[in-house]
Amino acid sequence: MRETDVPVRERFPETANLTDAPFTRAARTPTAIVARRRVPAPPGSGDGARSVGVFSAVDGDAWSAVTAGEFAAEVARLAKGLMAMGVEPGDRIALMSRTRYEWTVLDYAIWAAGGVTVPVYETSSAEQVAWILGDSGARGIFVETAENRAAVASVRGRLPELAQVSGLERDDLDRLAAWGAAVSDEELTARRRSRRASDPATIVYTSGTTGRPRGCELTHANFLATARNVVLAGVPEITGDGASTLLFLPLAHVFARLVQVGCVECGMVLGHGTPGTLQDDLGTFRPTFLLAVPRVFEKVYNGAAQRAEADGKGRIFQTAADTAVAYSRALDAGRVPLALRARHRAFDALVYRKLRAAMGGRLRYAMSGGAALNERLGHFFRGVGVSIIEGYGLTETTAPIVGNRFAPGGNRIGTVGRPFPGTAVRIAEDGEIQARGVSVFRGYWNDPEATARAFDGGWFRTGDLGELDADGYLKITGRKKDILVTTGGKNVAPGPLEDLLRAHPLIDQAVVVGDGRKYVAALLTLDEEALPTWLSTRGLPVPRLAGGLDLAAVRDVPEVRAALDAAVAEANRTVSHAEAIKKYRVLDRPLTEAEGHLTPSLKVRRHIVTKDFAADIEALYA
Repeated sequence: MRETDVPVRERFPETANLTDAPFTRAARTPTAIVARRRVPAPPGSGDGARSVGVFSAVDGDAWSAVTAGEFAAEVARLAKGLMAMGVEPGDRIALMSRTRYEWTVLDYAIWAAGGVTVPVYETSSAEQVAWILGDSGARGIFVETAENRAAVASVRGRLPELAQVSGLERDDLDRLAAWGAAVSDEELTARRRSRRASDPATIVYTSGTTGRPRGCELTHANFLATARNVVLAGVPEITGDGASTLLFLPLAHVFARLVQVGCVECGMVLGHGTPGTLQDDLGTFRPTFLLAVPRVFEKVYNGAAQRAEADGKGRIFQTAADTAVAYSRALDAGRVPLALRARHRAFDALVYRKLRAAMGGRLRYAMSGGAALNERLGHFFRGVGVSIIEGYGLTETTAPIVGNRFAPGGNRIGTVGRPFPGTAVRIAEDGEIQARGVSVFRGYWNDPEATARAFDGGWFRTGDLGELDADGYLKITGRKKDILVTTGGKNVAPGPLEDLLRAHPLIDQAVVVGDGRKYVAALLTLDEEALPTWLSTRGLPVPRLAGGLDLAAVRDVPEVRAALDAAVAEANRTVSHAEAIKKYRVLDRPLTEAEGHLTPSLKVRRHIVTKDFAADIEALYA
């Protein structure tokens, strides 16, 4: 049994809570910019800063600055409104919305009023909403859209504790602030200071890749300790003058939530975007740090490669990509040959600079989580000038427990890094990764039996398999519950093969199967965004139906099939013959969150996919 730990670096008293930072910063540096938000300039308002309802805006700016004083004032007014509504310390209040500025303000307002925030993905079904609100005993919920409101309304009769359903647009929040006008500053201060580090801050429901979501009870201390020890003591490079991040992953996900807290605690300017507008938002917001899942980086790379190919510069781009990878690997080796250095400098002017400009021009650091980042892709981006580090964690560990570092020599590509300060990691006898420390939750809400099963003598059982090297770097080798056992007795971890396949420009999702079968096989879906350009640049027709691409026709195109054959063969080179994919089947429709195949954080719900596509799996073994 291997074990490694790093002592805690950032400490705080039991009297601390998450609302300290915004109010302390407002008192010390009220004019410092803490966020930028999209707010249309009010007609006829002239130049300069203006008050717009609860919020403030700067006329004409695509991204309007929010100062520390303004942010704290907004939080205070909404917290007073919640108190006037009857929110008491410990009450659960749900937020059902995409990632946006109002989400963050309400989150802190709920904490300031003594409440416990319950995030709900805006894409959740009515049944999922009913389960989360009912299990948490939420007294109120803020919803973004008419569809969200309708989902809540359809199940409200089953939720006797739900007293209030509110919107979170400007008029809704103005009304909430007006309700709290009679609540004094002294009352608010007493309320928010009544919360302690050990008090619950949020109940985050797992995305449910293997069954019904469970509520993870995370405290103020979990977020404070994780944010400060990860950012200030682990990756301090992402902070400093001018540091900013554009948050576009769902704030209902614990990793995005931690980044939100990290910005408020550590002084980075926070912006909110969406995956659909990411390309434009990067160009206008121009972040210095980005949190994303591997699929985002894959699409950036594949999109650049396809644009180069469409412009007749595909070979140049490929040579530039190879040079970036070689340059990054040489950095790891400790010596960059002069010829490689010169070639890298030439491609920086021709290719890399344009790619950095497409990502806003200021992006230097990124963190990838949620799944494994392809090793070559990590080297490519570092060679281009954007360092991507991988980390690893779960909802139950307040996001990352281990991570690589941006400091020289601290990024071991192919691993998920070393423990962050205040965390210990060990590998159990059966290969399971277990953790303990400041970020580990105290248990599942209303489920003491599940909580007891989740711990092994004080160590949290992650359910993932891994290896620790001699320097304490962790490598993920699979998920305990996902291990496939063929009839020949071979244990196969599907994750690494799936990650390699998803890195191919034509493949959107890959699901490896073979449990209880005589060989390993795979289900593949095609990337509908990439296919038209890929086909057109090869002079091939683009089969279409009224609703978009004709995927059933595309999958039978010989050139597409040849490319997929090559992708599977490349993935198979990384495993033994017994673990290799013998057959694959291309599905005629994508895996979607709407049909339950993907979680909101884009993880595959394997049990639902294998159920819904049982006939396709049987065909692989016919």
